[in-house]
Amino acid sequence: MPKILLIIGSASDVSKLKDCFEFLEKAKIEFEVSILSAHRVPDELALFVKSAEKKGFEAIIAAAGLAAHLPGVCASYTNLPVIGLPLTSGVSGGMDALLSIVQMPPGVVVATVGINNSKNAAILACKILAVKYPHLRRLLKKFSAENSKSILEKNLEIKRKGWKDFLKDEKK
Repeated sequence: MPKILLIIGSASDVSKLKDCFEFLEKAKIEFEVSILSAHRVPDELALFVKSAEKKGFEAIIAAAGLAAHLPGVCASYTNLPVIGLPLTSGVSGGMDALLSIVQMPPGVVVATVGINNSKNAAILACKILAVKYPHLRRLLKKFSAENSKSILEKNLEIKRKGWKDFLKDEKK
């Protein structure tokens, strides 16, 4: 069974990962959530990440706001794939976190998704693990088909109603 480690830099950010948790549960991926800060508990974080592979984890999602060093620090301690999830906090709307995560030095690789886009972090983790797990390939294929169907239905709806009525109904 696939197993993912989610590390969140602050307890105040846990609610921002709700879509991630729900997608991983839907995908039947085992996951563990930990609150560990790269700045406030660096020794504990290092030990935890270094032991992740031995504990059977196959990927890490690291979510952080502000300076967002968490994903890069995680990547420096493991060869598991690390997905950085920048979160909003402070005054810059999450841009500081995004830039901190994407600007890794050569050799320290962190995949990155959009600000607060925890569902995409879960989907990317599934895509990485789908190389090994056929049930995840099937799930992703079904998810993609559902996404396509949804947008095509919205396309028909706007053509049928016109943009004004479409917007009125969308606001309800």
